[in-house]
Amino acid sequence: MDDHQLETIIGQLLRAGVLLAAATVLAGGVLYLVRHSGDRVNYHSFVAAEPDTHTLTGIVGSAAHGDSAAIMQIGLLLLVLTPVARVAVAGVGFLLERDRLYFVVSLIVLVILVFSLLRAT
Repeated sequence: MDDHQLETIIGQLLRAGVLLAAATVLAGGVLYLVRHSGDRVNYHSFVAAEPDTHTLTGIVGSAAHGDSAAIMQIGLLLLVLTPVARVAVAGVGFLLERDRLYFVVSLIVLVILVFSLLRAT
């Protein structure tokens, strides 16, 4: 694998990740509008999000049951995970190219990204 092939794969990964995330958010948004277009909005009291949408398993479970807000959250998670996947693919590409320095740098960046994402939850 050469640099051009790696750049092409990473470009396709980024494009696919962003398009999949956008399509998921759009589908959730359309579903939300279909289900809630006639709802009256009450700005006098704040109602927090459902507790089951505060964890990854809760979001996935709610999305599986057709919750439109959870489907939109899945799309946003896909958008956040797209650059993480890019770093992982770049690391594998550098490993296949036997470029140890860039592989180690990619691995360090990936560990930092994963650690920060896990700590945020």
